[in-house]
Amino acid sequence: MGYLLIVTLIQAFSFSLIGEYLAGHVDSYFAVLVRVVLAGLVFIPLTRWSKVEPGFMRGMLLIGALQFGITYVCLYLSFRVLTVPEVLLFTILTPLHVTLIEDALNRRFNPWALVAALVAVSGAAVIRFDSINPDFFKGFLLLQLANFTYAAGQVLYRRLVVRYPSELPDYRRFGYFYIGALVVVLPAFMLFGKEHFWPDAPLQWGVLLFLGLVSTALGMYWWNKGACLVSGGTLAVMNNLHVPVGLLLNLLIWNQHEPLGRLLLGGTVILLAVWISRLDRRPIRG
Repeated sequence: MGYLLIVTLIQAFSFSLIGEYLAGHVDSYFAVLVRVVLAGLVFIPLTRWSKVEPGFMRGMLLIGALQFGITYVCLYLSFRVLTVPEVLLFTILTPLHVTLIEDALNRRFNPWALVAALVAVSGAAVIRFDSINPDFFKGFLLLQLANFTYAAGQVLYRRLVVRYPSELPDYRRFGYFYIGALVVVLPAFMLFGKEHFWPDAPLQWGVLLFLGLVSTALGMYWWNKGACLVSGGTLAVMNNLHVPVGLLLNLLIWNQHEPLGRLLLGGTVILLAVWISRLDRRPIRG
């Protein structure tokens, strides 16, 4: 639990840093690439290349590509059309995606998850009812893809560690995660990155250093390690704890004029969607 609590605080602060200092100022693909490279410089030298099962290596490459590569490309792109509070609220739906993925892997169908998805969309509409446009829904859909891949990474990592136990410390096998992320992020930057959106201020470089060394290196490692030490229900709760903490920080420091009424009402509807998705749950095997 301690690992998850520390990362929750890091995540809550990181969302505001991205939205206030990087979004619209620094190329999204470059920012994600810098984070992966910095985190890789921390973990890859520590990684064992022998005595690690090939199946575990392949699994970690996939998890890195999903949980960081695709997730954070989509997350940064969403900041182009959404405010920080909106991004935070829409990440509440990560447990819904965890439910859908767990149900699929365990070959069962929960109709309440579909109802929850419809309720979640209505909650998003409440937040922006006065200015709904295609860009808003594009941002919402980008975040749902990010939620899905982030949830998939967590579910797959928990299963992978159980399937391939090892006497090696976890950090000795975690470098493959960042290689997998780089497989997605580097081509994305080369294809879509824009040179004139590189950082041009020391503060922006400082934010990237924090996000790379703290949020990405320590944060992703501690989160996945912590996810293996708690129950599925606790993990679902922890996936959402960064939302109120992040909102509090952002509204107090940066966005004092945000429409709190709509945020509260829409956020309540989205929370209802998460609760609905947990109905008709049965114990998960494996």
